[in-house]
Amino acid sequence: MSEPFQPADPRRFEAALRRFDGENARDPNGETADGVTEPRELLYARRLSGWVLRLCPDASEPLRLAARCQHLCRWEIPRHSYPMTRAGYLKWRAELKKFHAQKAGDILHELGYPEDMIRRVQDLNLKQHFPGDPEARVLEDALCLVFLQYQFAGLAAKTAEDKTINAVQKSWQKMTPAARAEALKLNYGEREKALLERALKE
Repeated sequence: MSEPFQPADPRRFEAALRRFDGENARDPNGETADGVTEPRELLYARRLSGWVLRLCPDASEPLRLAARCQHLCRWEIPRHSYPMTRAGYLKWRAELKKFHAQKAGDILHELGYPEDMIRRVQDLNLKQHFPGDPEARVLEDALCLVFLQYQFAGLAAKTAEDKTINAVQKSWQKMTPAARAEALKLNYGEREKALLERALKE
């Protein structure tokens, strides 16, 4: 049996989670889950953290921190602030990753985290060493599982089938066998189940 998780400085670690959650609690966009509406990015961070710990109960402190701040204050750079083209989308995604990493780094620095741990969290945020880094793979698996569990149905409802299938296939390609096994256990609606089956056959 593994040892219980013990951060280097428990009070500092809890303070970091509170700061990240506090920032994400400012999200003006709400999402309803189990009858309760919460700030979208706060809910997202908790879901992502939950999947990371489910996939990797022994997750390190940097990985736990990275999961909690992966989409930190995402609403501050809306998609429409970039051209609505493929190139605009890719530039938006690239800028978002840098924005999240910088904001997270500033908070961790204020809390007294050492530079090497801050850099490690930012490397995970930026997916610097994916897919060779095992922790980056855990984080990517968790990101894909959050998409499939909570966002897939919404995407399918408003997007052409071929684009939805393409998004599922891209996620599937990035996932480890363990994450794929978890994905197949999820409860999908009939439409999503059919799209997933098509995505995995094509």
